[in-house]
Amino acid sequence: MSELKWYVLKSISGQENKVKTYIENEMKHYGFEDSVTQVVIPMEKVIQIKNGKKVPKERPYYPGYLMIEANLVGEIPHIIKNIPGVISFLSATKGGDPVPMRKSEVNRMLGRMDELSEFAVDAAIPFVIGESVKVIDGPFNGFNGTVEKLFEDKKKIEVSVMIFGRKTPMELSFMQVEKV
Repeated sequence: MSELKWYVLKSISGQENKVKTYIENEMKHYGFEDSVTQVVIPMEKVIQIKNGKKVPKERPYYPGYLMIEANLVGEIPHIIKNIPGVISFLSATKGGDPVPMRKSEVNRMLGRMDELSEFAVDAAIPFVIGESVKVIDGPFNGFNGTVEKLFEDKKKIEVSVMIFGRKTPMELSFMQVEKV
């Protein structure tokens, strides 16, 4: 009985979840759950701004790749390769034998997943200096202004707004303004 090792599986980008479900179902169907114990898609949390709202979203950290913990004996590699959406195992040569990941790589990938799930990575500042914006929240709702400064660490921008014919600078969060 050879041991379980981690392998990298290439899939069609965007079909990682489908492939994962398919592999899990096939292994159950054939009674190979002991030979394929985990199928992992390393994910990262990102913040997207949709309609002025922060929307946390998960996306594959390595699009088109899955990690699979398996004991690739007998029919198993063949079954996995024939799953729709699967391109191939990562191997040293084209069509060669699947190459297991080194322990350090596995730990790094799995550790990276824990890290990624704890810290949502904010999208880059969606505004640039000199850009016209409209205030959509707060006491100056409805006013238009110009982005003067970006405070990346605080996720805020300084906008100068014309009030009574005078440019008035104010610090606003990204959520309080939208592009004009």
